[in-house]
Amino acid sequence: MNLRFLSTLGLALVTSVSFAQQKPAAKAPAAKTALATTPGGTKLLEKVTKQPGQLVIPYEKYVLPNGLTLIVSEDHSDPLVHVDVTYHVGSAREQIGKSGFAHFFEHMMFQGSDHVGDQQHFKLVTAAGGNLNGSTNQDRTNYFETLPSNQLETGLWLEADRMGFLLDAVSQKKFEIQRSTVKNERGQNYDNRPYGLASEYISKTLYPYGHPYSWLTIGYLEDLDRADLQDLKNFFLRWYGPNNATLTVGGDVKTADVVKLVEKYFGPIKRGPSVEKTKLPAPVLTADRYVSYQDNVRFPMLQVVFPTVPHGHPDEMPLDALAQIMGGGKNSLLYKNLVKNQKAVQAQSYQLNSELGGFFDLIALPFPGKTLDSTEVIVRNTLKEFEKRGVTDADVQEFKAQTEAQTVSGLASVQGKVSQLAANQTFFGNPNYITVETKRLQSLTKADILRVYNQYIKGKHAVILSVLPKSGSVAAAKSDNYTADKSAYKAPNYGYEGLKYNKATDTFDRNKQPASGANPVVKVPALYQETLPNGLKIVGTKNTEIPAVTMRLSIRGGHRLEQSMPGKAGIAELTASMLNEGSEKYTGEQLSAALDKLGSDISVYAGDNETTVYVQSLTKNLPATMALLEQRLLHPRFDAEDFDRLKKQQLEKIANFANQPAVIADLTYNRLIYGQNSIAGTAVAGTTASVSSLTLDDVKSFYNTYYAPNVSYLVVVGDVDQAGLDSKLGFLKGWTKKDVTIPTDVAGVQPDKTTIYFVNKPGAAQSEIRVGYLPNLPYDATGPYYRAYLANYLLGGAFNSRINLNLRENKGYTYGARSGFSGTRYAGPFTAQAGVRADATAPSVKEFMSEITNYPNGISDEELAFVQSSVGQSDALKYETGQQKAGFLARLVEYNLDPSYVQQQTDILKNLKKEDVQASAKQYLPADKMYIVVVGDNKQLPALQALGYPVVELDMDGKPAAETMMQKMPAPAPASMAMPAEGKEKAKTEDGGKVKTKTKKGKS
Repeated sequence: MNLRFLSTLGLALVTSVSFAQQKPAAKAPAAKTALATTPGGTKLLEKVTKQPGQLVIPYEKYVLPNGLTLIVSEDHSDPLVHVDVTYHVGSAREQIGKSGFAHFFEHMMFQGSDHVGDQQHFKLVTAAGGNLNGSTNQDRTNYFETLPSNQLETGLWLEADRMGFLLDAVSQKKFEIQRSTVKNERGQNYDNRPYGLASEYISKTLYPYGHPYSWLTIGYLEDLDRADLQDLKNFFLRWYGPNNATLTVGGDVKTADVVKLVEKYFGPIKRGPSVEKTKLPAPVLTADRYVSYQDNVRFPMLQVVFPTVPHGHPDEMPLDALAQIMGGGKNSLLYKNLVKNQKAVQAQSYQLNSELGGFFDLIALPFPGKTLDSTEVIVRNTLKEFEKRGVTDADVQEFKAQTEAQTVSGLASVQGKVSQLAANQTFFGNPNYITVETKRLQSLTKADILRVYNQYIKGKHAVILSVLPKSGSVAAAKSDNYTADKSAYKAPNYGYEGLKYNKATDTFDRNKQPASGANPVVKVPALYQETLPNGLKIVGTKNTEIPAVTMRLSIRGGHRLEQSMPGKAGIAELTASMLNEGSEKYTGEQLSAALDKLGSDISVYAGDNETTVYVQSLTKNLPATMALLEQRLLHPRFDAEDFDRLKKQQLEKIANFANQPAVIADLTYNRLIYGQNSIAGTAVAGTTASVSSLTLDDVKSFYNTYYAPNVSYLVVVGDVDQAGLDSKLGFLKGWTKKDVTIPTDVAGVQPDKTTIYFVNKPGAAQSEIRVGYLPNLPYDATGPYYRAYLANYLLGGAFNSRINLNLRENKGYTYGARSGFSGTRYAGPFTAQAGVRADATAPSVKEFMSEITNYPNGISDEELAFVQSSVGQSDALKYETGQQKAGFLARLVEYNLDPSYVQQQTDILKNLKKEDVQASAKQYLPADKMYIVVVGDNKQLPALQALGYPVVELDMDGKPAAETMMQKMPAPAPASMAMPAEGKEKAKTEDGGKVKTKTKKGKS
C-alpha cells in the first residue's frame, strides 16, 4: 500500500501555470512576464489555477525579502482556514550524542514566546474553536492550526511570534518539563509498546554509524539527559530562520489579505543562516546483517529490509507497486504464502522513502510454534516465486486505481491539501509536484516493476531483524552477526559557532492579540431521508468537492447482542470477519481483487453496539462498487476454511492481549464498572473459552438472525444525489426484514468507596491509569449528557484542561492525560486516564484525584468564557470531510434527532453559567466512589498503598492476585484451588496482535 505523502495522482491533470514554469527539483526558468512584486517586496513566483473538471490544488506562491516562502490556496468550500509552517529540519540535522533535538524543540515551540504567554498557544487556538499540533520526522518539522476563517490573523500572529521571538521565553523550568514529556512519549510509543523498538534496530543496522537516519526522530534517553538549554537555543538559531521555512495557508481566505498579513507579522523577522541540502549515498550491504532483540510480545516478528531510493526518485513509484504485489492485501504473495495457510497471523510489505534514502520492508508475524528461520525461508522463496510469476496487467491496474483513490481521499480536507503543497515545496521546491508523479503513475509499466525488483531486491543483501518473545520460546532467524563500525565517524560541523539572536524591529505592537472578525456562518449539511418498505433508513447529503462517495451502513446490536447469548462472546466480531472474506460469487481473493481494481473499499467491523459496513468509492466506480457491496452484505460465502483461519486469528488476538499494558488497563476497568452480568465487561473479541466453542453454524445463525434492514440505517455522503443513489441501491430493497430484539441496558456496579485495583506488569516503563465509574448517563444531544460534556471540557476535555496542564505541562508525568463521558444508547463511563512515567505512578494518581475532587468547587469567569468560545466556534470544523458529515448524519438517525439540535446546543452554550458547570460536576463526579485501575510494575505498589485508598491486587484476568500467588508459595496449593495454566492468558485488547509497521515519517 502506498502510504507516502499524498503526492501521487492517478487522474488526468492539467494545470494553468503562470509566471515561472515548474520543473522538479530544479530552478524555474525566467518567465517572460515580469514577476509581480508587492509594495512590501514580496514577489509572486507562480500561480496555478483550476479548470472545470480537473482535480488540482490551486495556489499562488510568493517569497518574502527575508526568504520565507508563502503558498496560498483559496478554498471556500468550508468556513475554515489551515495554517502550516514547515521548517526544513528534522532529526537528519542531528549528530551522534545529540539525537532527539529536532523533536524536543518541537515541544519547546509550544511553551510560549515574547508576546504569547506560557501554555497560551494551545489555549488561544482552542478558545478560537480551532485545533493545532506539530510533528517532526527525519527531514522536516511542521506546526499547524485549523481555525474558523475569522481567526486567520490570530493563527499567523502566533506562528510568527514563535518564529521570531522564542528564545527569551525559553526557561530552564520549561526545558526540564518538556524533556520529561518527551521521555514519556518515548516510553508510551516505543519502550512500552510491543514491537516499539523494531524501527530503532532497523535504523541503526541498515545505515552506517553516524548516518542521520541511524537513530529515530524521538532520539535516545541518554542524549536527552545530556542536552542543555544552550544546545536547544543553538538549534533554533541555526535552523529556524524564515529562509528555511515554508508558510502555507489554505481555506476560506482571500490571497491578497493573506499576503498583507504575512508581510506584517513575518516580514520583519530576520533571515537566518543559509541552509544547504544534504545528499548521502545509499547504504551498501556487503553481506546480510542479522540482528535481534527480546520484547514483551506473544508473536515473534521477522523483518527483511533492503535499502532502496530516496523520496522523489523515479524508481519510488514502481517500488511502491512492487510492495503492493508482494504484501499489500489478500491477493499479495506474502498473504497467500503465510496468512492464508495459517503460518502467520500477519504478513505485509511496504516501501518507505525519506529525503536521504529509503528501504523496502517485508514483515511476518508467525503463529506461536512457527520458527523465524523457517519463516525467513518462506519470505525468500516468495521473492523467488515473484521472479517466476512476474507482473500482470491486473497488478498495474490495481496499483494505479488504489493510488488514485488514496489521493482523492487525501484532498477531502483543507489540511490534506495544505500538507501536500507544503511537503512538495519543502522537498522539491515545487508545490505542483503532483504533475510529475501523475506522469510517472500514468506511464508505469510492468517492465518498470520488474526492473526495480532486479535492481534493488534480487540477489541483494538485507537487514534481517528478529523480534523475540521474552519467554525464550523462539530463536532468532540466525545469530546476530553485525556490529556497527564507529572508526570512520566524524561529527558534522553544522555551524553553531557565533550564532546571534537578532530580533525583529516592528512598527506595531505584537503584544496585542489580533481581533477576530465575525464568526463564520456554518451551514449544517442539507440532507435527504427516506425509509424503505423493509425498514431500512437512508439519509444522505450531496457534496461535490471531491469525486468520491462515502457510505456507512450501521446494523444495530453488535457485541451487545451477545448479552442474550451466554458463552458466545466474540460471535459478532467473528461474523464481521467472515463477511470480509468471500461471497457466493467470489472467493475472498477475487472480491478483494475486484475492489482493488476500482480503488474501492468495503469493510465490515463489529463494535460494542453495532456492526458497521464502511464503503468508499470514487464516483465513477460507484455502480460497480455497489454490486460488490450486494455480494459482501447479502451473499456471504461462509467458507469453512476461512472460518478456521479467522477463528484461529481471533484466538491468538485474545491471547496477545496480556502483552499490552494499556489494553490490560481498559479491560480491567471495564470488568469493574460493568460487572459480571453485562457483556460490556467482556472484550468485543470475546474470551478464549467463548471463541473456542464457536462454530461456523453459530456464525451463520448470527448473520441470519441479526443482520436485518429494520435495525439498520445507511448514511451516504459525497458526489451523488438522491435520484442517482436510488438506482444503485435497489438490491437493498430486497433485504428481508426480521424480528430482532436488541438487549436493554444492564446496570453497572457502583463502588462503595474509591479503591485502587492494581495489576502487576513486571518491567513496565510506564504505568497505565484509569479513574472513573459508570453513571446513569446515556447519550443525549441537549440534556444532562451534553451538559456533562461541557462541564468536563475544562476538567479533561481540552489540551489545556486542568488535568492535562497539571500532569503533562506542569509536572511532566505523562505525554498526555484526559477525561470524558462516553455514552451511547447505553450508559457509558466517566473515565480519566493517562500513561505515566513509572516513578510518577502514585503522584499521578494523587493529582488525578485532586483535580476530580476539587473541580466541583467551581470554575472561574475566564474558564467559562473559554469553554463558550472554544466549543461555540468549533462548529466551523465539524462538517468538512465526508467522514465528518457521515458521522453527523449517523447521529441524527441513531438518536432520532432533528438537525436543529445544533442550534439548541448553541443556545445552551450561550446561556451556560458557572453554576451549571458546578452542578454537573457535583452530580457526576463522585470522587469518593470511583474505581482506580493501575497497570504497572509492582515496585510502584508501596507508594500507591501510601495514598490511603484501599488497594486490591488483581491478575490479568481480573481475579484477586492472591489466588494466583497461591501457586507460587513453597507449599503446594490444594488441587481444588490451583488455577489452570491456560487461565493466565485471557487478557484482552481492542487491536489484538497487529503491529503498525509503517507510518508517515514523523512522530508528533
